Amino acid sequence: MSELLKFFVKYSSWFLFILYLVAGFALLFSRNPFQHHIYLSSANVVTSGLYRMTNNVTSYFSLRDINEDLQRSISELELENYRLKSAILDRDLKLYADTMTVDSVLSRYHFIIAHVINNSINHSHNYITIEKGRLDGIEPEMGVMDQNGIVGIVNVVGDHTARLISVLNPYLRLSCKVKGEEQVGSLVWDGRDPGEAILEELPKHAKFVKGDTVITSGYSSVFPEGVPVGTIISGSRDREDNFYTLRIKLFTDFSTLSTVRVIRDNMKDELTVVEKELEVKNIN
Repeated sequence: MSELLKFFVKYSSWFLFILYLVAGFALLFSRNPFQHHIYLSSANVVTSGLYRMTNNVTSYFSLRDINEDLQRSISELELENYRLKSAILDRDLKLYADTMTVDSVLSRYHFIIAHVINNSINHSHNYITIEKGRLDGIEPEMGVMDQNGIVGIVNVVGDHTARLISVLNPYLRLSCKVKGEEQVGSLVWDGRDPGEAILEELPKHAKFVKGDTVITSGYSSVFPEGVPVGTIISGSRDREDNFYTLRIKLFTDFSTLSTVRVIRDNMKDELTVVEKELEVKNIN
């Protein structure tokens, strides 16, 4: 306490000067209209700058929520578009009901929006972690995409998080095809470029040109038919091989991956039951 008193005594002249200075400014700006106007204008500039800076900071931290809302709205619009096209097909193309299109097939799916909290692209086997889990409806073997294309498949699920096998992982092989064609190949990452993959085992009679779009084939319960994958960069075929190998430029930019959509098949349980019944009949 004595040290504090010594401090005030030692610098008492400075404290007195500051007190007089504050009192002087208060009298100056409160008694003189011109100086009072200058004070209000200057204060307004300062406070406006502070408010602007505060708003920029809060806006930055709210971008994540805004992005999630946008992704959810886009997903709902996409599904509504699929349903509308499906309704048109059901009305106008009843004679061809067996040839259902990609959009009508997708109407049985819905999306679960999730944020990426960990992602690797430089390892030989890459994985992605999202902050949605079992309590949010996430299950193993669900396909995952972003607004551009495929991302991976869920393989490990916790209550609040899940791990995905990234497309940039040679353990993952996806059935894909050239858009507009029926021949199917196997998409796999060769470990070279995180922006590219290869489509193997595409039959030699398949037709394609550089720049064609590659999509999922729909020959699995993970991804519906028609999910974008990428575009063809080049193609080659071994003289002794009956298959093409295509190099694909992926639509998804894994280096900036932020928000993804987990694809939930509303008919998965029904399909599982039917498939098991068929397996039992085939065994018998």
